Amino acid sequence: MALKLKVPNVMCSGCAETITEAITTMEPDAKVDVDVKAKTVSVESAASEESIKQAITAAGYTIEGY
Repeated sequence: MALKLKVPNVMCSGCAETITEAITTMEPDAKVDVDVKAKTVSVESAASEESIKQAITAAGYTIEGY
């Protein structure tokens, strides 16, 4: 499943690494792309949308509309 989320509090490459690590810990095969300038997280994964959102919020980030 491909998913694109708006994450307004992504500020730097460190944030991107934290989010990527949170998602890949839960789903090792996930492809994660964090665009710091656009403040978006794109994920291709077999995991559910809900579990991906939970991994991002558990890492301390907010998702627009969630």
